[in-house]
This record gives sequence, C-alpha cells and structure tokens, in this order.
Amino acid sequence: MLLVCGALTLVLLASVVVAIGLGPAVVTPAQTARHLWAALTGGRVGADEVTTYQIIWQIRAPRVLLAALVGAGLSAVGVAIQAMVRNALADPFVLGVSSGASVGAVAVTVTGGLAALGIYAVSAGAFAGALAASLLVHAASATRGALSPLRLVLTGVAMSLGFQAVMSLIVYFAPDSEATSMVLYWTMGSFGAATWGALPVVAVVVVGGVVALHRQGRVMDVLALGDETAASLGVGPDRHRRRLLVLVSLVTGVMVAVSGAIAFVGLVMPHVVRTLAGATHARVLAVAPLAGAVFMVWVDLAARTVVAPRELPLGVITALVGVPVFIALMRRKGYTFGGR
Repeated sequence: MLLVCGALTLVLLASVVVAIGLGPAVVTPAQTARHLWAALTGGRVGADEVTTYQIIWQIRAPRVLLAALVGAGLSAVGVAIQAMVRNALADPFVLGVSSGASVGAVAVTVTGGLAALGIYAVSAGAFAGALAASLLVHAASATRGALSPLRLVLTGVAMSLGFQAVMSLIVYFAPDSEATSMVLYWTMGSFGAATWGALPVVAVVVVGGVVALHRQGRVMDVLALGDETAASLGVGPDRHRRRLLVLVSLVTGVMVAVSGAIAFVGLVMPHVVRTLAGATHARVLAVAPLAGAVFMVWVDLAARTVVAPRELPLGVITALVGVPVFIALMRRKGYTFGGR
C-alpha cells in the first residue's frame, strides 16, 4: 500500500504540473515547475515572463489544485456513503445534498440574494442549501432515534427529486436568460471560478474530512456487515451513521459550493479502487482520494482544452467516462460490492 500510495502521489504531482502548463498558451513542464517554484519561494521572474507567470500562478494553478481537492473529496465521500447505507449504487449526491446545494446557488444567482458577500454569494448559497438538505433528509428518515440505511437512501432520493423540481421552477421563471444559462452550466460542474481565496477553506475541509473518514475505516467495515452484526460487535450503527452523515454532508457541501454538481466520481472511483486494493475500507480510503484527485485533474484539463476556447461541463465528461467503466466493472466475473 505504501508503494501504491507513493506511486499515485508522484503521478498526481506530475499530472498537476502538466495540467497547469497545458491550455491555449502551452508552457513546458520544466517552465511550469520553474514558475511554480519561483512563486512558492519568492524568486524573481524576468520581465518577458510576467504574463506566462500570471497565467500559471494566478489562473491555472488554483483551478488545477481545486480539481485535485474535489476529486479526492468526492472519492472518499463516495466510499463512506456506500458503506454507511450499504448500497453499491450510492454516491455523494444520493442523500440530496447536491440538489439542495444547487437550489441554493440557483436562488442566489437568479434573485441576487446575499449580495453583501460579493463573489462568495453563490458559494454561500450553495453551502447553505447543502446543509439544509442534509438536515431535512436526516429529520425525515429518522424514526424513534434510529437511522435506517434503506430509509436514508429512499428519503435522499425523494428529496433530491424535490430539490431538482424546485430548481427547475426557479430557472423557468427567471427573467434573465443569461443567468439561467450560467445556472444550468454551474449545476453540471465547473472549476472556472477557482481562486486562491477559495482554496484554503476547501483544502482544510477536504483534507480534514478524508483523514477523519480514514480513521473510521474499521467502523465502516463493521457497518457494511449489517446493523445486527455491528451491534453484536459493540458498534452502535445509528450513532456512527449520524457522525458519518454530518461529516459527509459538510465535505460534500463545501465541494459543491465551489465546483457545482459533478456526478459519477463518487460512484465509480470506490469500485475501481476496490478491484485493486480489496474491500478493507482503511486501504480503500488511502488509495481512493489519490486516484480521484488524478482523475479529476485530467477531467478538468479535457474540459478546458477539447473544444477550446469553449469549456465543457465537468459532469458531461465524468458521465461519458464513468458509465462505460461502471458497466465494465459490473460485468467482471466474480466482482461483487466490496471486493472481487
């Protein structure tokens, strides 16, 4: 596992450098690394390289780093949700958090609410919507203090459809067609608004969330066996499921607030990693964030270069890649949820 994680870390670093250098203005990996080193160490940049430096450091670097963080977070959260609800088809958006965040972002964009927050208004609206959605799902699915996995999934699916209907109504009655177009694009995922100002919060929440989930690996192993087995082993399934729900909602809400709704990453990456690392959640949660980060860096690169100068929605690319990969995994002989 140390060799695998080390190799994936090197691949991630190389992918970040290459992705930062590629775009309408192509910069070689050596030049990209030199400019990044100058920015980190306070080195000097020649007058003829100022424009290239600004493109690399101010525009591309925060976007690529945000893509890596979101990819890592989506993969880790996907592993946790599939263990929490014992459902192989669960992903970070099955609980309605993504749809709730979309409603919040759409409402802020169309109505101009939270204008006092400036450029952070849409992100704040998305985060508030995500938290509200998680609270509603929890309140609607809990019965007598117990949190059934089946009720949690069904409630999340129903809430998600309801939030999507509300978002459609807001978009339908929006007076500004430009705002409607931007909202529809945002709900399919994009890192186009990435800035250095948004990275610290996302980095702290995602890295902290991944570490916390990794520490709950043994609990997830027990939860995946069923509530009765978990209780017989001294693990309170409802208590741990609530903790995981709060943690998952927090991480997902922060990611959706800065990148929009990106599908299939949290669904497919855990299955891909399980075929390589086995079913133990501690091992999966060590590899999945790195694999997800690498995948999302290249997805973002394809989104901004394939049809340049236009930009493809990230959700379109992840779906085009995720659907055939997921079908291929399910058709593999001997593959079952949780391992080979």
